[in-house]
Amino acid sequence: MLESSLWIALGGAIGSVMRFWLAELVGRFIESPFPWATVITNITGSFIIGFYATLTGPEGRLLATPVARQFVMVGICGGYTTFSSFSLQTLNLARDGQWREVWQNILGSTVSCLAATWLGFAAVLALSSMEGQ
Repeated sequence: MLESSLWIALGGAIGSVMRFWLAELVGRFIESPFPWATVITNITGSFIIGFYATLTGPEGRLLATPVARQFVMVGICGGYTTFSSFSLQTLNLARDGQWREVWQNILGSTVSCLAATWLGFAAVLALSSMEGQ
């Protein structure tokens, strides 16, 4: 467990730095209020986790240890974007024919995360207004 945790932590650090570098690179070439860096990160992270999960899965072409899979999929991809995990889990549900769960995950995650983000924003505004009284 400790060994896996250390590899995941290292992968998370790598993924986070990769996300930062990509955001900086995109920002140099695209000036837009639209969050292109985030969209590109989510798309590339989803591609990477799908590619690696399939490549190293039970029927894949590359044998990888569970720790190696955790390093890449939980660590690097998780540090890079958690959207990749959401995408892989949704794809697996679809591949298993669990369509109700697919749509629950898509709609539930999207709506819930947007609502949670708004609640966090509103909480800070509420705390800020309380401090001013």
